[in-house]
Amino acid sequence: MEKLKTGIVVSGLLLGLSTVNATEDLGEIHIYSSTIDDKFEAKKGEASSVTTISGEKVDEAHATNIHEVLRSIPGLTSEVTTGDSLKIHIRGVENQMYMGEKPGVAVVIDGVPVFERTGSVNIDLDNIESVKVIKGGASYLFGDDALSGAVIITTKKGAKYDHNFVSAEKGSFGYQKLLARTGYANDDLSFHLQASERKADGYHEDSDYSAKYLNGKLQYYIDETSDVTFGAEYSKREKDSHGTVGGATEARTNPKSVYLGDQESRDYTRGYDVELGKFFATYSKDFEDNSNLLVNTYVYTDNTEFMSAPQTKDANGTKQDYFDDNDYVYNNYYEQTQRGVKSEYRTASESHATLLGLDLRANEYKNKTTYRVPQALVVYGGPSAGVTPDYYQPGDFNSDSATDEKVFALYGEYKYAFSKKLSVTSNLRYDLIKLDYADYMDNAFKEDFKVWSYRLGTNYQFNDTASLYANFSTGFRAPTVNQLYAGDVSAWGDTQNNPDLDPEKSLNYEIGFRAIKDGITYDISLFQLDREDYIMKTTGNYGNSDGSVVEMWDNIGGARHRGLELAASGKMMEDLSFNLAYTYLDAKYTDYKNFGIAMGESTSWASAPVYYYDVTGNRIPRTSKHQVNLITEYRATDHLKFTTEINAKSSYYADDLNQIKIGGHATLDLGVDYKTKLNGYEVSMFARADNLFDKQYYSTARSSSDRNEDGVFDAEDLSITVNPGRMITAGLSMKF
Repeated sequence: MEKLKTGIVVSGLLLGLSTVNATEDLGEIHIYSSTIDDKFEAKKGEASSVTTISGEKVDEAHATNIHEVLRSIPGLTSEVTTGDSLKIHIRGVENQMYMGEKPGVAVVIDGVPVFERTGSVNIDLDNIESVKVIKGGASYLFGDDALSGAVIITTKKGAKYDHNFVSAEKGSFGYQKLLARTGYANDDLSFHLQASERKADGYHEDSDYSAKYLNGKLQYYIDETSDVTFGAEYSKREKDSHGTVGGATEARTNPKSVYLGDQESRDYTRGYDVELGKFFATYSKDFEDNSNLLVNTYVYTDNTEFMSAPQTKDANGTKQDYFDDNDYVYNNYYEQTQRGVKSEYRTASESHATLLGLDLRANEYKNKTTYRVPQALVVYGGPSAGVTPDYYQPGDFNSDSATDEKVFALYGEYKYAFSKKLSVTSNLRYDLIKLDYADYMDNAFKEDFKVWSYRLGTNYQFNDTASLYANFSTGFRAPTVNQLYAGDVSAWGDTQNNPDLDPEKSLNYEIGFRAIKDGITYDISLFQLDREDYIMKTTGNYGNSDGSVVEMWDNIGGARHRGLELAASGKMMEDLSFNLAYTYLDAKYTDYKNFGIAMGESTSWASAPVYYYDVTGNRIPRTSKHQVNLITEYRATDHLKFTTEINAKSSYYADDLNQIKIGGHATLDLGVDYKTKLNGYEVSMFARADNLFDKQYYSTARSSSDRNEDGVFDAEDLSITVNPGRMITAGLSMKF
């Protein structure tokens, strides 16, 4: 609270300085931040670490998922599940979480913070106009869950899509993509309509997926100073999530995770059907006094179905060999609707600029879980005590709930230029979050959270090619109903209610330097991100309890993420260019006192002995200290381009105890592109080889329990997804 008060006081002092008259011609000062549109995009004068990738770069990458695009930005990692579905992490925040939780990153598409049921995000790679990444606490712009930053995606629009375009791609493991787009533009409007499909059989057993998209955008120019944009997207995805194996031995002998008749080759959740709808309208108006008004309204829907909890034991607690989809215990149904209105008004003048924003949201989340089969009394890990066989029948409820979330937020940004070289930026946002929960067991809860978020930053421009920037920013995450009232809303377990939970906070300190020299652009930053009032279970997020510790969610955790990020790009010679992204990250728990592991075989819930560990000071799982991405492009001719990409990361721990270490790895990708014109058609061809040397490594490795119940916690308790190895992709496109 003291830091918040200090930030508000400093911001107030800066506002007072706006009455000082500049004695020199500063030019026009602009605010480039926006939660709605990136039309004001610029990097000069920015007080935070910001990176932008154009849609053209995304298209030229020929990526199969956005992970392959974002890894060219230092500080970013992502966990790919299947196809184009993944979790994005910034500066190691939430790398230790893997059960569908939010990733601590605000993913914003056309002005709307979006997430899906699994905590992942699915993005149509063929419909990206730009990707902007803001690192550090970003709740001052986006509110809840922007603990470590934001990924802002703007979809395609504008007169440059006044053409027809078709493309086709084929690749390893049954991968293929088909796309068709048509557009039109005149002096009054522009529009385009696009349809695409991506699908693959997958490397792992039951890892097939398909993703179909239909999207379009219409921009109408009302007059010379105003326009309105309408956008719509419908997507239908079917995907399995299989690919996990149990233990290092099986990862070596069964990397494709083929069913071997035991639980070690089963995933906890399977068979996702996801249906998404996105609809929005944005109004923009420029005024004569160098001001602008943006208003955005939207409705986003998410309907997701999947099955979960494979049976592992019979009613007597004896391990069984199951390999039929009918042995999964639950059907899960999830419906999410996001509705909202956002408005921003900005002004610009010679010495200062202002942004005022309003963010109103009305979100609804519905969860329903039913039993799949009569023998569903046997749950994941052991039988349910006191339940007779066949008590639960298919279709019986395990849970049925609805949460209404209302958000009322005001935010603003003020930028003041003391001189041509020195500018100061301050941000402030106030969020009122209201939760209203009800379920089929007649539970009903209401909770309100009031949170301030802010940023204070400065930029000093040494000259036209070099600048120094520094900032302090905050992020927050509000507790969920499942954390506040776990004892009432959870169907299983002994977790108690804790209605006194406070929002958790992140505090980001950063100093950086940008420069351009000899055609090379450099950006280097040092950062420290602290998490306070960290919400975790008293027995560890995935820990066990023996009853000696009261199990509940509480504000008891802490973490510190420190590091250095270096980005460099440009031309080494006329025909040879490069992009380098290097990250050094030291991420540790500063407070994590009780992590409980049940060791040995259990015949019922909590029957095995539980051992507690203080893991304070341990490295956060799946955070490598060093990570490098290097891309080089050589233009042999005006038509022919060769690309190489090296990805390398150092070792990391797979567990909170830091007992299981995973070695680092490096891979090489190669690509070739050829463009020409034939009879007035623009024709492009490409071929790409990822992981050229077919190196086998773990895409993910995690553990928080004695999975095989042998009384020893080691690499045989890991849940592992083995990388598919070499993948070849080739494609042809035509523009006319």
